[in-house]
Formats: sequence, C-alpha cells, structure tokens
Amino acid sequence: MSRSIQDELQEISNSGLFRSTRLITGRQSARISHGGRELLMLCSNNYLGLADHPALAKAAINAVEIYGTSSGASRLVSGTMELHELLEGAVAGFKRSEAALVFNSGHAANTGIIPALVRRGDVVFSDRLNHASIVDGILLSGARLVRYPHNDHLRLSRLLDKHRGKGRALIVTDGVFSMDGDMAPLVELVALKKAHEALLMVDDAHGSGVIGSQGRGCAEHLGVADGVDIKMGTFGKALGSFGAYAAVTSDMRDLLVNRCRSFIFSTSLPPAVLAASLAALELVQSAEGDLLRDRIHANAGYFRRGLVEAGFDIPDGSTQIIPLITGDSETTMRFSEELLAEGIFAQGIRPPTVPAGSGRIRFTVMATHDLVDLAWAAGRIKEIGIRLGVV
Repeated sequence: MSRSIQDELQEISNSGLFRSTRLITGRQSARISHGGRELLMLCSNNYLGLADHPALAKAAINAVEIYGTSSGASRLVSGTMELHELLEGAVAGFKRSEAALVFNSGHAANTGIIPALVRRGDVVFSDRLNHASIVDGILLSGARLVRYPHNDHLRLSRLLDKHRGKGRALIVTDGVFSMDGDMAPLVELVALKKAHEALLMVDDAHGSGVIGSQGRGCAEHLGVADGVDIKMGTFGKALGSFGAYAAVTSDMRDLLVNRCRSFIFSTSLPPAVLAASLAALELVQSAEGDLLRDRIHANAGYFRRGLVEAGFDIPDGSTQIIPLITGDSETTMRFSEELLAEGIFAQGIRPPTVPAGSGRIRFTVMATHDLVDLAWAAGRIKEIGIRLGVV
C-alpha cells in the first residue's frame, strides 16, 4: 500500500523540515507589517529597495492604462508586445551584449536555457552550491552532470580534463551564491572555458543591480564580461520587479527562441511588469542608482562587522548576503522564531536548500536600511545567539 499524503507530511514534520508561509501585509520595504506588528525586514532580496519605488509604480500604472493587463499569449503566438522588445534592448545595453531574451522567472530561465543548449551526449560542469533551478535545468537536459567543489577552479580544471568529451560542454555557476553570499571565481572560469572550448553561463540573479559599475554584475566587476557566454539575471531582486533575462549573442538568442521550452510554451510577461523593469534598469544606471549601491555596500559592511564583533563566526564576504550558521534544523527554527518575537523578520534556512548540518539565518541588507536599525538588530541577534548557544 502506498503512503498517504498525510504520512508524507508527518515525515517532513518529524524531520524538522516542515515549511509554511508567513503573510506580509502592505509594501515590501525595510520595515514590513506581519501579524499586526511592524518588523525590521532582514531577509528580502529587494536589495536596493526598488519594490515600492515611485518610478517603478508609475511606469507600471501607465503601462496598464496604455497596454492593458496581459500579453494574451506566448511570445511566438501573439504575446510579443512593444514593451518586450524595448526591455530586451535595454537589457542588452545594460549588459553590453548583442542581444537579450526575457523570461517569466529565474527558474523558467534556468530550466529553459540549459536544456536548449545541451542534451544527451553533452556535459555540464556545475558548482556544487549552484541554485536548485540550475540543477533542475541540467536534469531536464539529459546531459551528463559533473559537479565540482564550491568555487574550486583547480578541481574543475582536472574534471574538465577528465570529462570534457566530444560533445558540447557547459560550465555554469551562480555569480553571487544566494545562501553564502560569496562570488564565483569568474576570472579563472573564463580562462578554463576558453582552454577547453566550453560555454560559460553565469546566473547573476543576486549580483545584477548591486555588483559592479552601474550594477552590471559580477563579470563586469571582475573585468571578464566579454568571456561569459550567457549572462543570466533577474528583475525580481535588486531591480524590484519580476522576471528574468539572458544577455547573449544574436545567434544564441535565436537558438533560445527556437529551443527553449519555458519561453515557447508560456504566456509572456504582462505590460505592467515589463514597464517596471524598464524603469528599474534606467534607475540603476542613474546617479540615484550609484547612491543606492554605495548605501547597500556601506550597510552590508556595517552589519557584517556588527555580527563579527558580537562573536559570530560569519563567513568571509563583501556582498549584501550575510549567513549566520546555526547548525541543526531545530536550533535554526528556534533562532528564527526568537528573531520574530524581537521584531526582526528573517527566516531559517534548512535542508535541502543548504547541506545537512549547515542550517542558517540568511540575513540580507538593503540600501534602505538605516544604521541605527542595523545596530539594534545586531544587538538583539547577539542576545538570541547567546541564549541558544550559537555564539
């Protein structure tokens, strides 16, 4: 007899991995409303605070008034609208690429792009800590998966020597790793992809808008943007909107249009979202964007130093993602609940999102936080850490 849904849910609960949602009312900002209380938001990907920016809201409202609420179909049927092409042109300019293609989400991009590029007989070399959507895309492709230890380009070199094969080879990595906050060694990866005649894809969802000159991402920051074949990123994090993109060559774009199932078989993004994304791209390349990046880097450094001075063992890093390792799932969730009680909204991250035994509170800093709030939060976090034996 097969197990019931209730039995499976009980197994999840018994293992300490049961998940549920927490409702936020009102806007996404540095302070949010939950359960009738105002809380300090310390886990959002709204890094630059654009999710409630007046320029994005105005652009979205204007687009609805002009274009309506839906694209009506997939891009290859009747769903390619003026705003789609305007946004793709803006992305190409932003990422300094020949062309770009817009997707409905980061997951749709990764699960569509990878199977469009590789298939059975090809091989994908993937960082062991890559996002789950990258892994899903590789599994859907049918290509051989070879994982390399996190950010270990020397080990990757040996694996390329051993497994490169005669088919197409794709190296894929996050730019900024979402659970650890560190950056991929893109200088070394570009050299390896050239030496082994491979393609290199970088998922820069957490770097776009924040890292590099005018927020163009990790590859530009490290001076190797021309060596990355597929620059994937999202609009739903620092850019405050929704959806994703791939900045590529014109030929690569044509291939994706013809082979990418998540692009071909999905109703395209609606006008309001496209217009908000266009406004965000303009804003991040402006003087205001420069100011917001300066503020988020200053805030992240301040908060990171505060946690280190409190006695926490915080991994080295310089990005806005700051993981506090709590260990087992029970401690992780107790820490999150006590944060909530103190007035801090930050979720516990457990397996399978992170490896077993490496549960954490994934703190993220925003440009719109102020230093007084961050200092107060560091103090509350220290008190909780002492009570739970984490510090």
